[in-house]
Amino acid sequence: MDKEHILSEIKRTAEENGGAPLGQGKFEKETGIKPWDWRGKYWCRWQEAIEEAGYTEEAGYTPNKMQTAYESDFLIQKLIELVEELGHFPTTNERRIKAYQVKEFPSHNTWSRFGNKHNLIQAVLDYCKKHNVNDKVVDICKAAATKAKPRQPQSTDSEEMEYAFVYLMKSGKYFKIGQSKCAERREFELKILLPEKLELVHKIKTDDPFGIENYWHNRFKDKRRGKSEWFDLSASDVKVFKRKKLM
Repeated sequence: MDKEHILSEIKRTAEENGGAPLGQGKFEKETGIKPWDWRGKYWCRWQEAIEEAGYTEEAGYTPNKMQTAYESDFLIQKLIELVEELGHFPTTNERRIKAYQVKEFPSHNTWSRFGNKHNLIQAVLDYCKKHNVNDKVVDICKAAATKAKPRQPQSTDSEEMEYAFVYLMKSGKYFKIGQSKCAERREFELKILLPEKLELVHKIKTDDPFGIENYWHNRFKDKRRGKSEWFDLSASDVKVFKRKKLM
């Protein structure tokens, strides 16, 4: 999936949409191009991709205010589907696991736009009032709303504990991409198991270690050795990984 193809698809779908580029969710649905095909690879945000395709205010394009609303509705629709599947309001980990198992399900970090769990539940209930949604889903969300309370501010130490690392290690000619709360400890554990010298090349701090690890595995999938976490990377591949300090 190269950059020029994505840009051409942005332009094509925008023309079919009356000259207005699609929101990220609808674009994915229309083209099959996933966020990991471009995020962190060509652009950090969807708006940057749209601007590079030529849809800027300088060029006379005014961002469609409904675009953001559509993307939020798309997320809520996916969440409602998961509520129906589970029979209860999903936890953060359940959303993360679903995203890991099903490529079409939004990634864990996407839900941060709604704020805390209480706000997310309220957004779903507001959506239900405007649309024909299963009564069972509404009841589940109402029950979850009574239990959820806005999260109290946490100390810096507590916030640090939520982070982990996606690391890049080298042994011989091959590189391992994995995730751990302590990359140095994992390096020590692997050194005991491996016959060749092992070194920690780089680590990326993240609050979504499973998602970010999966992103790099997908990005270098053509260089993967079987089904392992080991890859035959080039110097430029390593350079790209080392550019990231936080994801």
